[in-house]
Amino acid sequence: MSVGIILGSGLGWFADTLENRVEKPYSDIPGWPVSTAIGHAGKLMTGRLGEIDVIVAAGRAHLYEGYTAQQVAYPIRELAWRGVTKLVITNAAGGVNISYKPGDLVLISDHINLMGVNPLTGPNDESFGPRFPDMSEAYSSAYREIAKHAGAALGLTLAEGVYAALPGPSYETPAEIRYLRTIGADLVGMSTVPEVIAANHMGIKVLGISCVTNMAAGILPQKLTHEEVIETGARVKDTLAALLRALIPRL
Repeated sequence: MSVGIILGSGLGWFADTLENRVEKPYSDIPGWPVSTAIGHAGKLMTGRLGEIDVIVAAGRAHLYEGYTAQQVAYPIRELAWRGVTKLVITNAAGGVNISYKPGDLVLISDHINLMGVNPLTGPNDESFGPRFPDMSEAYSSAYREIAKHAGAALGLTLAEGVYAALPGPSYETPAEIRYLRTIGADLVGMSTVPEVIAANHMGIKVLGISCVTNMAAGILPQKLTHEEVIETGARVKDTLAALLRALIPRL
């Protein structure tokens, strides 16, 4: 069995740290959607993290690239076929909670799906999972505790937060951010949720980690840019790498 890792915007560099690394472009994997967003390497890597076999997806597909929810979630099916039973999903997110600051790492405790789509829409394949999968613990509480302990050993205090997913590609308006805060969101992004739904459908336990790469619209008196997302991801890369290396053997 292997641990699967999905790396978000500007975070794909972690895959290059694997031992005995073997990489394959997504374009060479039938059915796997090719990443077109800046900051997504678009390759699958297998290797080892210490004594642990890992499969790393460096980059992901998004709805805003024109893919369906089923296509976006396909990599989860592929990872399961390759023996993954534990999944760590990372993303770049906007901070809705004003106690956050750019560069913070936040454990996802739950999500709000505002994408308007679900990867399980359509006929259900019982070999994957049940027609109506439970989502009451979409993100494993046990994994979050493991991550907190691993973080504490590194001197990190990891907050928890609720991730709201919108389809993008435009950033949210200040009014939308006020709405998201009102309904209980702490983080906002354009990914992750279809993958997590598919993982839960297949019985794969999930740990979600958001890198707060910018504060959401209207919180600070500045425009939002994708360059800031990439720059902040690069700034925290050593911290995130240390956290992943510390927690993955404990899952």
